[in-house]
Amino acid sequence: MTNELTFNSDWFTHNVPALEAIMADLKPSKILEIGSFEGRSTVFFLENMLNIHDKVEIHCIDSWLGGREHIQSGWDMDSVEHQFEENIRTFLHSFNEKKECKVVKRKGYSHAKMIELLTQGYENYFDFIYVDGSHEATDVLFDALLAHRLVRGGGIIAFDDYLWSPDPLGQQDHFNLVKPAVDAYVNIYQRKVAVINMLPIYQLYVKKLSD
Repeated sequence: MTNELTFNSDWFTHNVPALEAIMADLKPSKILEIGSFEGRSTVFFLENMLNIHDKVEIHCIDSWLGGREHIQSGWDMDSVEHQFEENIRTFLHSFNEKKECKVVKRKGYSHAKMIELLTQGYENYFDFIYVDGSHEATDVLFDALLAHRLVRGGGIIAFDDYLWSPDPLGQQDHFNLVKPAVDAYVNIYQRKVAVINMLPIYQLYVKKLSD
């Protein structure tokens, strides 16, 4: 199926082995995705859910304005958003019509859209939340705290680019790192979460034990 879709980047495929193991064990049917870009990860999650369930849904939050790394690389974010829509449209036309597949595009900044979901009754709703939005520590921490409210007990939050840095080793600014924010969340909620050990740790997976 992915051969029929168009992606102009691939920051995702190296995560597939670990994510496939998570998907096989968790068997999610309701996913929240923070940062969808061209839809590569969205399609991966949909394909995995539809292999198990007859009824699935994914909510995709993205501003499609791009982060610092996209702006510096000259990405045309209007084209990225258009490619996301085209890829999802192509995918939805291809899957088994006997299955129900709901894709909800929620355009905007993650914090506002996650709070919106909470006001709409989605607390403790999602089986799996994939966080790959802003990489600034303050944004990541806010995403983590809101994701904890939105994921169900026993569900999993995945934090992408856990060890990513825009700067050389030894010159990092913690404000621009994912790891300090995720570590703060895990440490604060140490009685409420469990870290799932997976290698290599491009991503960190956290299971919610309680509210």
